[in-house]
Amino acid sequence: MSIHLVGGGWSVEHETEIFGGFLLEAAERAERSERLVPRFALVFVGDEASIDHQAQYLAALARVAPCDPVVEFVRLGQTLPSSALTDIDGIFVAGGLTPAYLAAFEPRMDELRLLVADGLPYLGFSAGAAIAADTAIIGGWRLGGVPICDEDFSEQLDEVTIAQGLGFVDLAIDVHAAQWGTLTRLIAATEAGLVQGGIAIDESTVLVVGDGELLVRGRGNVWQVSDGTDGVVVATIG
Repeated sequence: MSIHLVGGGWSVEHETEIFGGFLLEAAERAERSERLVPRFALVFVGDEASIDHQAQYLAALARVAPCDPVVEFVRLGQTLPSSALTDIDGIFVAGGLTPAYLAAFEPRMDELRLLVADGLPYLGFSAGAAIAADTAIIGGWRLGGVPICDEDFSEQLDEVTIAQGLGFVDLAIDVHAAQWGTLTRLIAATEAGLVQGGIAIDESTVLVVGDGELLVRGRGNVWQVSDGTDGVVVATIG
């Protein structure tokens, strides 16, 4: 089973490319429980405004394949209940405020890691992708007081902030790369030694990390940032 990392954004024409692989893997796992359609947790973290986005996710998933998403809405300041990880064929972590998502998952990290190690497919969408990293970039728009991306995309943090993530991918992850300009945040964090390189994913684009070759699907790029002998090196994957 795989880790599916989506850079955010919505594009109906690319929904099958973005979500199809995750739903297929969840369906394969569902067969073990003799379920006809996969049952997976669809996790949202936020306030009342977040509820309005749930229908958009549910409609997109239903258009791709038959499925049974169980919505788990976690209010800001609360944590994901252990029951959310029971009897599921996958976990889909939606987008929103990245620090809030990480805080909501903090007491469930060990449980989730065990499930994913056992083959539970994981899809992280925007914030859900960012927190999947071992060392996660959870926000910030300045580094040493110097702006390195637009303040509107700071996740309500001032300085670039690094935290322990879920640990599914050993590279830092940023999202909305081309659309929000967050590639520069990853570049600056790498150059400063806050992270040992990473990937920045465009909207409507998914990076699939599994046992084999990395796969990129959708309409955008996945940008790879690494240290080079003469400075930071930026390239695309796929």
